Amino acid sequence: MTDHTILQPGIRTALQQGAFIPAHPLALHEDLTIDEETQRRLTRYYLACGVGGLAVGVHTTQFEIRQPAFNYLEPVLRLAAEEIDRQQRTIIKVAGICGPAPQATKEAGLALKYGYHLGLLSMGGLNALSEKELIQHAQQVADKIPLFGFYLQPAVGGRVLSYEFWKAFCEIKNVMAIKVAAFNRYQTLDVVRAVCESARAEEIALYTGNDDNIVADLLTPYRFTIGGRNIEKRFAGGLLGHYSVWTRASVSLFSQIKAAADADALLATGVAVTDMNAAVFDASHQFKGSIAGIHEVLRRGGLMRGRWCLNPEEKLSPGQADEITRVIQQYPHLTDTDFVRAFLEKEAGLS
Repeated sequence: MTDHTILQPGIRTALQQGAFIPAHPLALHEDLTIDEETQRRLTRYYLACGVGGLAVGVHTTQFEIRQPAFNYLEPVLRLAAEEIDRQQRTIIKVAGICGPAPQATKEAGLALKYGYHLGLLSMGGLNALSEKELIQHAQQVADKIPLFGFYLQPAVGGRVLSYEFWKAFCEIKNVMAIKVAAFNRYQTLDVVRAVCESARAEEIALYTGNDDNIVADLLTPYRFTIGGRNIEKRFAGGLLGHYSVWTRASVSLFSQIKAAADADALLATGVAVTDMNAAVFDASHQFKGSIAGIHEVLRRGGLMRGRWCLNPEEKLSPGQADEITRVIQQYPHLTDTDFVRAFLEKEAGLS
């Protein structure tokens, strides 16, 4: 009998070496039903770009998929899994998991049903729990599925968590990775130091979710002297909503970073990436238009039919469309217009 709490060796290796993992958006019809054809094509687009994994049922997929009025979590997990499982290479499948323990453990079971390897555990919506209770909650979910920890910034539903919390979290045996999306240097450092000071420093992979600092995160060595030993830790990869747009170009940049190419040139490119992200994720309006911004980029490229969201408040902010236009014109080498056009032409030929 398979023990679903044990991560497969090939997946563990890929996770440790560092993978490029987009957060998968949700393609809808105007009536807010799932546009299955577009949803599957989006997954195939990411796979064609050479991604190392996909995260489904996460913030970018819209947390509202869990509301009884929609109940879309299972179909979006299934659709992505079916497309991934047609691949002849290792793809890390990450399923978003959230809510109180009964909901979270149920979602873990659903993820396992469709062959997902890890659960990205959100602490959003659990503000009534103490940090000690959050650790107990995480342990319950880790008893069901290997965990991808998730430090989500408060602006989009997360909460500030202490260094002590992360140190305790690292000691949970089945934590395999942590995504840091705190958008804050101090809080990011808390997580990295907690991992380095834990007994599992070599077992837990760090992934950046800091959209404001993607390239610098991936280039930076974090060094600490612990117990007389020098410990160095780096962000192995990225799990980002930003990776869901201009994906082919981002995969290429990620490969350059992993190859330890010229750091000065990459850091300069990192500034451009942050500028592009600020436009798409609507940083000037506290990220209110982040999901709509992703949809707008995909719509302009022909990868989505519209930017409809389940939450009617999820829409472009004033001036955001112009900002997206600006960064596309400013940084054409960081977009993948030609690749998308060729991909869609190939898809049309197969249909």
